[in-house]
Amino acid sequence: MNMTRRKLTLSLGAMGALTACGNGVGSTGSSTIDARVDSTLSQMYYQFPGTVDLGKKASGMLVMPLVTEAGLGLGGAYGRGALRVGGVTVDYYSMVKGTGGLQIGAQQYAHVLFFMTQEALSNFRRSPGWAAGANIEYATPEKGETLAAETTTSMSPVIAVIFGQSGLRLGATLEGTKYTRIIP
Repeated sequence: MNMTRRKLTLSLGAMGALTACGNGVGSTGSSTIDARVDSTLSQMYYQFPGTVDLGKKASGMLVMPLVTEAGLGLGGAYGRGALRVGGVTVDYYSMVKGTGGLQIGAQQYAHVLFFMTQEALSNFRRSPGWAAGANIEYATPEKGETLAAETTTSMSPVIAVIFGQSGLRLGATLEGTKYTRIIP
C-alpha cells in the first residue's frame, strides 16, 4: 500500500476530528461540565480513597473529566473542566497539549490538579494562560493503590492525579500543556 502525504494528512485530520467529537468539544453549557466534574470526582474518590484527604487539604482543584489525546509523530490533546474552591465551581478552563516526537496512538483519561498551597492557586487564577511545568508532581495510581496526601504535599505545591486511562499511546515526546480560562 502506497500512502501519500495527502492521505496521511487527511487521516490525521480525521483522527483529530473524531477524537474531538468523542471529547464533547461541541457540547455547551456549564451544567454539562459541572455534571462531568461531579462524576469524575466521585469515580476518583471511589477508586482511590486517599484522594479524599488530598482534596480536603487542597486550596483548590482543577478537574478535567475527559482529556482526549492522539498523535502520530506530532500530537495533541484537548479537554475542558472546572476549577473548584471549597467544593464550589469558580471558573471553567480548557486544556490544550501539544506533543512532538516518536509517538503513535490515541487515549482518553481524566486528571485532577490539586493546588496544595494558596499561593499556587492564586498564581494559577491570576495567569491568562497557565503552562504546566516541572513544578507539578504527577501521580498515576494503579487500581487499588493508595495515594497518601502526607507524602505528596511536601513535594510540590501542585499535584496532578491522572486516572481512568483508556486507549493506547506509545512513544517518547516533548510536550507542553496550557490551561486557559473559558466561558462555556
